[in-house]
Amino acid sequence: MLDIQRLPAFDDNYLWLLREPSSGAVAVVDPGDAEVVLAALSPLGGRLDWILNTHHHPDHVGGNLALKQATGCRIAGPAKDAARFPSIDRGVVEGDTLALGASSARVIETPGHTRGHISWWFEAEHALFCGDTLFSLGCGRLFEGDADTMWRSLSKLMALPDATRVYCAHEYTLANARFALAVDPDHAPLRARFAEVKALRARGAPTVPSTLGEEKACNPFLRAGDPALAARLGLAGASAAAVFGELRRRKDGFR
Repeated sequence: MLDIQRLPAFDDNYLWLLREPSSGAVAVVDPGDAEVVLAALSPLGGRLDWILNTHHHPDHVGGNLALKQATGCRIAGPAKDAARFPSIDRGVVEGDTLALGASSARVIETPGHTRGHISWWFEAEHALFCGDTLFSLGCGRLFEGDADTMWRSLSKLMALPDATRVYCAHEYTLANARFALAVDPDHAPLRARFAEVKALRARGAPTVPSTLGEEKACNPFLRAGDPALAARLGLAGASAAAVFGELRRRKDGFR
């Protein structure tokens, strides 16, 4: 099993430090801040084998070059968007795998937030590192994709086992929960999750990772295919992608 360490950065980012115990191999997912990562590496002897990037935004790749210079690590990221990264040693596409010691991650292409966004799935560990595609009770903005594209990406993630832990890149859950309740106030699993999230944040505890099962039960963006939610939005009979697009439009203007 992987040892997975949460590294808070900036206002609400989570960087994820992964260590495979049998080999001592170490990776970090989306290291926007090199100093945060280097401090966490110190007890591990400073070893870093891989940077696993999901997309090109600065808060996810800003530490790439400094970490590479300090540790000699290699950088893996989406081949289809490689030109927009500070450095990539290995470009990956849908279905590729990357070994971290005895563990292995499979690449899932999840465009929508950006055109080249990918997610890393460690199947044996039930661990999904999905960057800004899927959040707890939310999803990423459509900066470079449309609703159809993002819905297809989320549908890929929904096909993974319910026990999969969702290691997203931001602590947005409480704000996402408020929006979710605004559009679906009577959904009992969501109301229960909202109470749990409020309690966690009140004591300064993180809400991430969640599980994919929790997200499928509570996250409105993953429930776009639910006829009851579509009807509540005035979209009875509409496609799941159309319902998703309306949810995203409303969330973009929600205050």
